[in-house]
Amino acid sequence: MIPLSFRMSKGNKRVVYTVLEYSPLLDSSNMTTDDWGRIGKDIENNYQNYDGFVILHGTDTMAYTASALSFMCEHLGKPIILTGSQVPIYEMRNDGRGNLLGALLIAGQFVIPEVCLYFYNKLYRGNRVTKVDAGSFNAFASPNLAPLATAEVDITINWDTVWRANTTAKFQVSTELNRNVGLLRLFPGITAATVRAFLQPPMEGVVLETYGSGNAPDNRPDLLEELRKATDSGVIMVNCTQCLRGTVSTSYATGKVLIDAGLIVGGDMTPEAALSKLSYVLAKKDLSLETKRKMMSQNLRGEMSVDMAGSKLCLSNSRFIQVIAKSLSVSCKEELEAIRDALTPPLACAAAKIGDTEALEALKDMGTNLCLGDYDGRTPLHIAACEGHLKVVQYLLIHGATVYAKDRFGDTPLCNAVRFRHKEVVKLLRKTGAHFSRDKLEDAGAELCNLAAIGDLEGLEIWSLAGADLSKPGYDGQTVIQVAQAVGKQEVVAFLVQLMNNKAKTVFGEFNSYDEYDDDDEENGGVIEFNATSSGL
Repeated sequence: MIPLSFRMSKGNKRVVYTVLEYSPLLDSSNMTTDDWGRIGKDIENNYQNYDGFVILHGTDTMAYTASALSFMCEHLGKPIILTGSQVPIYEMRNDGRGNLLGALLIAGQFVIPEVCLYFYNKLYRGNRVTKVDAGSFNAFASPNLAPLATAEVDITINWDTVWRANTTAKFQVSTELNRNVGLLRLFPGITAATVRAFLQPPMEGVVLETYGSGNAPDNRPDLLEELRKATDSGVIMVNCTQCLRGTVSTSYATGKVLIDAGLIVGGDMTPEAALSKLSYVLAKKDLSLETKRKMMSQNLRGEMSVDMAGSKLCLSNSRFIQVIAKSLSVSCKEELEAIRDALTPPLACAAAKIGDTEALEALKDMGTNLCLGDYDGRTPLHIAACEGHLKVVQYLLIHGATVYAKDRFGDTPLCNAVRFRHKEVVKLLRKTGAHFSRDKLEDAGAELCNLAAIGDLEGLEIWSLAGADLSKPGYDGQTVIQVAQAVGKQEVVAFLVQLMNNKAKTVFGEFNSYDEYDDDDEENGGVIEFNATSSGL
């Protein structure tokens, strides 16, 4: 594996990436749930080594893979972007080159913590897309959600649309998927016998593709009885529309009969997303049937629209923005949003500095994205980590702040918490999945050796809690413990020995035997993994 890189970008960053390839290569029509699991596990095994992942994939089942990975990847904090081409990249005239470069550039420059699909200059949420054209470069559409980003002369990110995991849990991949799911499309004249045969065991979950806004014939008691029998026996059925654009509604009697039959309203989910979601939810054996049904009606990864009317203040209702806009003679919505996006990030950072969660809540209600940075790229989470405001850090994390954001110096919130020695903040960030970049770890040896030389136990402990390798040698080749021994810091030596013993106990507690570790877990392919590094590091 040879690392490759792009030239420096406008932001003084270089995308360094590694290409890994599966063997044998698959036509996407041959993809199975096992292949999804393999891709997911490859990402999980290398999650801390890279800032993002680009998956090269055939177009025929790309929407299914994007939807499945979006549910499998729990508590995601980094971009995973699928892309491919309609015409092979070795052809003179192709779309593969542009799609690949666009996916790499977006994932290398922006922290968009979603499974996405990049095609024809647009970045879509992965579980919102469907393939709509087999003969055009513009092959995919996201009928019910605008693109997350558009790559034209400039790359424009629609940050208000970006989905974020509101959690402090660490990233993990759930590879268990239930295969006993299927798609059933209604058509005029469909017989009850056909439906009955389709719903027989071992079927556990069905996406019923209905007419219009979720309608089915209400003059077919034989058909409705088969649906009711299936739901009563434990089959989870989701009502999705056959229309490319639109949502399931219960406004008509022909839609209400399906609710009476026990079907779950699928909103504006695509069939690909609904099927993948069913497969993911049904695989959770520790959950009750009722809990699974509830999960299917919830918005887990941004796969369905939620009516937010009345849940937050409208931008135009903000008195603060109104006063600023009036003084600048601004009235149109676009200019109001520009004022908000320019003013509110530093205001949010100021609130984070003094630990004012009420001010952050007010800014969030005003439509502020609490993940945006100030002029130095420092987000409110950076500031809260610097100041050691644990409650503010918790608040920001459960409202979508990312632990992987880097300021213009290449520092993450974890770097800031370590520098200012806020132990509890470090623990929380680590629990959420924060980690040092490879560049930071490579440079850590000298800093750790310096701490050992002056007998700074607190500093060493903070670095250890943050995930640093205390056996890393400094610039002269000496390890931390060797430096401590050389200068006679016996308390540091004792601390390091104890720390190593504790880590050894942890390792043996996780692996009962060496047979549990499979070398094949480190093999990867079909995935491009990369680091976006600052030239200042």
